[in-house]
Amino acid sequence: MIFLEHFYVLFLESAPWLLIGLVLAGMLKMFVSMSWMTAQLGGHDLKTTIKAALFGAPLPLCSCGVIPAAVGLRRAGASKAATTSFLVSTPETGVDSISVSYVLLGPFMAIVRPIAAVCSAIIAGILVGKDEVKDSQTTSIPKTCCSNQQQETNTSGCSSNTKTTSSCCGQDHKGKQEPSSIVSKIRSGLVYSATELLDDTALWLLIGLGFAALVQAYLPDGFLAQWGNGLLAMLVMVIVSIPMYICATASTPIAAGLLLAGVSPGAVLVFMMAGPATNIATLGVVSKELGKRALMGYLTGVLGGALFFGYLVDLAVAQFNIQVMPQVGQEETLLPTLVTLSAGALLALLILLSLIRKMKNRITDSDCHHAHGHNH
Repeated sequence: MIFLEHFYVLFLESAPWLLIGLVLAGMLKMFVSMSWMTAQLGGHDLKTTIKAALFGAPLPLCSCGVIPAAVGLRRAGASKAATTSFLVSTPETGVDSISVSYVLLGPFMAIVRPIAAVCSAIIAGILVGKDEVKDSQTTSIPKTCCSNQQQETNTSGCSSNTKTTSSCCGQDHKGKQEPSSIVSKIRSGLVYSATELLDDTALWLLIGLGFAALVQAYLPDGFLAQWGNGLLAMLVMVIVSIPMYICATASTPIAAGLLLAGVSPGAVLVFMMAGPATNIATLGVVSKELGKRALMGYLTGVLGGALFFGYLVDLAVAQFNIQVMPQVGQEETLLPTLVTLSAGALLALLILLSLIRKMKNRITDSDCHHAHGHNH
């Protein structure tokens, strides 16, 4: 029962931001040209990685909303390095979390936090980019991205008819011209986000929320505070952060409470960096969209960067006697209750429809396989 309560609260809190991320991804697909995106974020060099990190840093998207946005970037032609950099910097910081950090944690942490987030994103992007360069000749172009020709299989009636159609570059998957008017593009982008994109991410989002609810429901309240300072405290923050599902803004009041409980500023920074960027849902999508080797580079960059900057923060605080003064007051909800409930209801409906579509597709595929087997 406690688990369900936490799951319900987490689902409602994440719903508005996830919907924003879905809409952003849909608009990105329809309004940003493939050639421009490839030119800006398609490279594997350091400049492209930095550009993606800076592009994502100010966006007010949390760890749930950034997933569809990053998938949209990748499928619009962004490289693995740029996608990774965007996927790390966006949930770790933002204009909203920086302002909250200034109020609750003081100016020092408000300045350090975005710098550490951007640097960590660049490190992760570079690591994933190296792997991408090595595999550039064998790595297939992600689906829905621009390729000269794409095989399309029609399985209706359990008969397989394969035909070649152009993919992207002015056409959709059925070979039809993309809509030209603004209203048509918006409509098509929303349909894409609510169907194809949500189908690819919904399951991992639910798994991530489930793990986060388990942590919140059964992890003792004083568990994090008891570790205090040093490398051990930072490692504990990393271990706890991986299954958590928390955005940068929501992690700030928790960080302030940890500081008041005696946890070092460096360990708190590790929590604020690793928490939003390493939840189960994000890791699942990274593995699916970018590959398992890219996932290792992603984790190495995020966790290594968090530990490195956590160590530097503790060193700077001790060396220069910097005062980090948390101020924990009454936590206010960012969005009205009606908006949150409406977003939660809409997201639940879209996910339910997505699961129904997947079940129907699996049943159809199963029937076709059985029919094909009987024919043989």
